[in-house]
Amino acid sequence: MPDTPDNDPVWERKIIEKLALETLAEQKRRRRWGVFFRILGFAYLTFLIVALGDWGGASDTLGDGKKHTALVQLNGVIKATGEASAEKITESLQAAFKDHGTQGVILRINSPGGSPVQSGIINDEIRRLRAKHPNIPLYAVVEDVCASGGYYVAAAADRIFVDKASIVGSIGVLMDGFGFTGTMDKLGVERRLLTAGENKGFLDPFSPQDAQHKQHAQILLDDIHRQFIDVVRKGRGKRLKDSPELFSGLMWTGAKSIELGLTDELGSVEYVAREVIKAEDIRDYTMRASLTERFAKQFGTDLAEGIMNVIGKAGLR
Repeated sequence: MPDTPDNDPVWERKIIEKLALETLAEQKRRRRWGVFFRILGFAYLTFLIVALGDWGGASDTLGDGKKHTALVQLNGVIKATGEASAEKITESLQAAFKDHGTQGVILRINSPGGSPVQSGIINDEIRRLRAKHPNIPLYAVVEDVCASGGYYVAAAADRIFVDKASIVGSIGVLMDGFGFTGTMDKLGVERRLLTAGENKGFLDPFSPQDAQHKQHAQILLDDIHRQFIDVVRKGRGKRLKDSPELFSGLMWTGAKSIELGLTDELGSVEYVAREVIKAEDIRDYTMRASLTERFAKQFGTDLAEGIMNVIGKAGLR
């Protein structure tokens, strides 16, 4: 009598092995999901604790009325999004001037520049706060670099202190881009641009440069440059030396910038607090993203990656 699936021992062994392997695979999937949900629960609990405590908040010493030097830090590119945005810097300055214990404000700058709009907003706010609080001076202290928009901001300070090797200047405006028409010709790519408005394709990098558009762009740049020059002249006044290269976009060392009247003297944050403001206690008012905000942002990214990894490993489709 031939073996059948009912009495074949080999067939039965294969069925048992298959069931055992599937059981082990299911247990592995359950363990993965269990670990994932435990991690998710722990992360959520941590987030709640951080949200309630918000460890990134201001120091308890701020607002206690004791005499001190207020510090605001402007680091990096000045732009609408980021730590050096006009919103964050102006809020920091407002908090510094508002504190009754503030004897003077130091704006520590380490920036290559950025948006002329954001820089202008900060410059205007410094002037407003100085007019509102005439007894509280504001000094800019330059570290590595204070160029372009960074100097636009610094020009509003009562005095500007630098290191002898600091890089200062770049009083100019630029608009850069690329032209791809030659590359397109070599690749055989045809540009099809439809516009409503004869100048809507202004400075389109995939079209030949238009002489009229180039002329208009230069008018824009010259206008912003004049605004920049006016701000510097207003802020520095008679301290500026008469030099044809002053507003050419060149940069100088801190030592040379003092000679040109762009800055005033050598000095660090500690020196200005101790010797100029006469308040050695330095308190940082710089507004930064709270730990809650940073955690939420990173948690969202990590959670998405974790879900994709678990789904992939579990074999879900």
